[in-house]
Amino acid sequence: MADQKEKALQAHREWQGKLDVQSKARLETKEDLAIAYTPGVAEPCLKIAENPEEAYLYTGKGNMIAVVSDGSAVLGLGNIGGLAGLPVMEGKCVLFKELGGVNAIPLVLNIQDTDEIVNAIAALEPSFGGINLEDISAPRCFEIEKKLQDRMNIPVFHDDQHGTACVVLAALINALKFTGKKKEDCKVVFSGAGAAGIAIAKLLYNYGFQHILMSDIHGIINEENAMNEAQLEMAKKGNPNNQKGTLADAMKQADIFIGVSRGNLVSPEMIESMNEDPIVFAMANPVPEISVDEAKKAGAKVAGCGRSDFPNQINNVLIFPALFRGALDAKAIRITEGMKLAASEALADLIDPKDLREDYVIVDALDPRVKDAVAKAVAAQAKAEGVVRDA
Repeated sequence: MADQKEKALQAHREWQGKLDVQSKARLETKEDLAIAYTPGVAEPCLKIAENPEEAYLYTGKGNMIAVVSDGSAVLGLGNIGGLAGLPVMEGKCVLFKELGGVNAIPLVLNIQDTDEIVNAIAALEPSFGGINLEDISAPRCFEIEKKLQDRMNIPVFHDDQHGTACVVLAALINALKFTGKKKEDCKVVFSGAGAAGIAIAKLLYNYGFQHILMSDIHGIINEENAMNEAQLEMAKKGNPNNQKGTLADAMKQADIFIGVSRGNLVSPEMIESMNEDPIVFAMANPVPEISVDEAKKAGAKVAGCGRSDFPNQINNVLIFPALFRGALDAKAIRITEGMKLAASEALADLIDPKDLREDYVIVDALDPRVKDAVAKAVAAQAKAEGVVRDA
């Protein structure tokens, strides 16, 4: 691990930024200059002034997104600020380009006030075809995303929430096929009720899971101890009986465990208390709530985590580049719940049911089929819902 850390530092010193700018326009003659810049550039400007939609024809707006962060929840590093989070945002832009063919610009902010962030990002709309919010702490991230999507006429997507949620759902779709469990009958238990946990729970509920218990450091979340509106909403939907107790209490007779909290919170005995053939996705990084090996030994039929050195890696890189690719291709004005569900189903369908195994319910993070399959499904759903710009 120490060697890997030094290699990472050395690579970043050599790169001095993971991105570069390349010009499509050639400037070899005076005519080249006149066409790319003045006086020729005035013509597309006038076209766009007459019809703003033509920006998608005459500029790169239609394939350009901003990856924006205030640095308040960077990976597992906490609130280190925008500048310290810049290497992460640059890395995210690389993933967008390499895995989705999407041009992305990292933008880090030195403000952490909700309304100031909303105003700053909303003012960027003319330059971008979409906004990917990154590493913004909960519960502010919920309000920021909602306010931006209400104000902006381009997709706004908080990857830490929805990217993770889509991959979890895809893996669960296949895990259910493999185990023979039905979503309507499953009891789902969460450890962690922050941005990712809430988003996953909402998506699962909208997919048809009905019994969802969320837990945090205070125990099972119910209408009395919910700390914000998002938690209260999920308590009302997934815990209508207002059950109380600890995470261990919640896991008794559960079918599915989803961990988005911190390492070593779940014991083998807690897995043993679950229903037969449980599904365990313990995704705290780098140390999961319970290791894949321990979970399997305790009876888990399917187990996965967020690490690349174990099977069934739940990696949001499987979703966000391809989902944005599809949204941009369709000229979507927002990313809907239906588009997220379509992305999850397309990702799950990449594995033929006959090929499913306990250690193979989600494809590899770099599977080359993901981009086209997910992008096409997302674009088709956007058009079907009519959330696209006028042709």
